[in-house]
Amino acid sequence: MESKYPIQPLDFDGISTYPIESRKSKVDASMFAKAMDGSENVLGFIAKLPHILAADQLRTLIRAILFARASQKPIVWGIGGHVIKVGLGPVINDLMAHGFVTGIAMNGSAAIHDFEVAFRGATSEGVEEQIDSGRFGMARETGEFMNAAINSAAQHRIGMGECLGQFIRRNEPPFHHAPSSILAEAYSLGIPVSVHVAIGTDIIHIHPAASGSNLGEATYRDFRLLCAMTRDLNGGGVYLNVGSAVILPEVFLKAVSVVRNLGQELEEFTTANLDFIQHYRPTQNVLKRPTQNSGQSVALTGHHEIMVPLIAAALKGSLAGK
Repeated sequence: MESKYPIQPLDFDGISTYPIESRKSKVDASMFAKAMDGSENVLGFIAKLPHILAADQLRTLIRAILFARASQKPIVWGIGGHVIKVGLGPVINDLMAHGFVTGIAMNGSAAIHDFEVAFRGATSEGVEEQIDSGRFGMARETGEFMNAAINSAAQHRIGMGECLGQFIRRNEPPFHHAPSSILAEAYSLGIPVSVHVAIGTDIIHIHPAASGSNLGEATYRDFRLLCAMTRDLNGGGVYLNVGSAVILPEVFLKAVSVVRNLGQELEEFTTANLDFIQHYRPTQNVLKRPTQNSGQSVALTGHHEIMVPLIAAALKGSLAGK
């Protein structure tokens, strides 16, 4: 039976071709992965990854952090709450102790989870279980202690990150799990921590002890602190955004604008975004816009609980190798 269609398939007999040798190819065998034999350490594992896409981006980030450390340039980690919730506080603390973290920016949820871990070794309530009864966010000690620290920040002329670290280290009431706290460890090491909040986004804002003016003053001071950390990225520093989709990308872009508006040079630095999904704001405000004329950016997509320890192991392995 013949086709009823009024149009016939196109005849390909007249198509012209060319030798594959004359074609430029984006991938060649020299870029391929090397087979694993099971004896590799972390650096050996990374060396055998293909020289393609995310594997090369991973190498780029590791080299940039190593260069920054060797050049005494800042390595600033911006972290969201999930980084704390998946248990990475001890990893970040170890990186701080070895010179791979010189400053930290947190959103409000990261600070809350870190504070709760320091206090009772546990965090992250079941929102679905609590919201119908109005109990969500109402843990007494979290609201009372964190707000007490923040309300005292103004008189001590310090920001939110520093006052929370100071409160934990004061150990009244006892913070038995302080060694797992980034806030506490950074305070002990004198590493600046800035905490950036939008009023109403965090559970401690709905407690009776919360003060809008004190929250605002403390987080505004920390924004100015982040601007100072951003200024020093010039010429080889690294800024990593790990797990914050909105707050930290927004404040980082404004910090970049402030530094350049003040006439400070801010070029030739590295930005990175690590998350499950490459969201719009981190892509634009961390990766593209700050480095569009100078510097480099790295996007790595994956689970924090795997990616951060992998990077940490590579950095520590590089130190051991030297």
